[in-house]
Amino acid sequence: MISAPKGTPVRARLAPRAGARASAYPQGVGSFVLSVTGSDRPGIVSSVTRVLLDHALNLEDAEMAILRGHFAVMLVLTAPPELDEDALRADLERVRAAVPLDTVALTEVPAFGAKPAPASHAISVYGADHPGIVHGVAEALAAADVNVVGLSTRVVGEDADALYVMLLEVTLPGSLDEQALERLLADVAERQGVDVSVRPVDGDVL
Repeated sequence: MISAPKGTPVRARLAPRAGARASAYPQGVGSFVLSVTGSDRPGIVSSVTRVLLDHALNLEDAEMAILRGHFAVMLVLTAPPELDEDALRADLERVRAAVPLDTVALTEVPAFGAKPAPASHAISVYGADHPGIVHGVAEALAAADVNVVGLSTRVVGEDADALYVMLLEVTLPGSLDEQALERLLADVAERQGVDVSVRPVDGDVL
């Protein structure tokens, strides 16, 4: 098993994705996706979630990362029927200006249905940094109907010694087994000049 090297992007799941408890609000209430980006500093999560709590929004799922000093988070939210959306947007804008943040985007989306199948396999990709690695792997997976449910990348080192590292979590379709996935990725590895390994995922820690 290959573990992520030191320096791999910080990724934090703030709420369960698979097998989670039922929503705090019944089906049919408002559903939103909130994305926030900005220079990393203490207090961003606290400031944003204070607004969500003030408006009684429930945080169903979240993904956060620090990317070369830049903070990025995406939150899946459900809201009570009495939500004042204009007031929520105004409060989020005040947080954006006060922290300050680069972007705060709130998008209403259709009600969330059943959660997707959890990751079945993890893929590790290592090689000399060059354009096209992510697309080469992603294109091969898409052609085989493999769903990517998690992705992080990192360049380790500098200049000629730079090593590109990509870690993916994927869900295999019923028509593809682990051996077929390995053969598929072996072709990509040869074309891209990288090393690729595959391992089963025991389960989501959350």
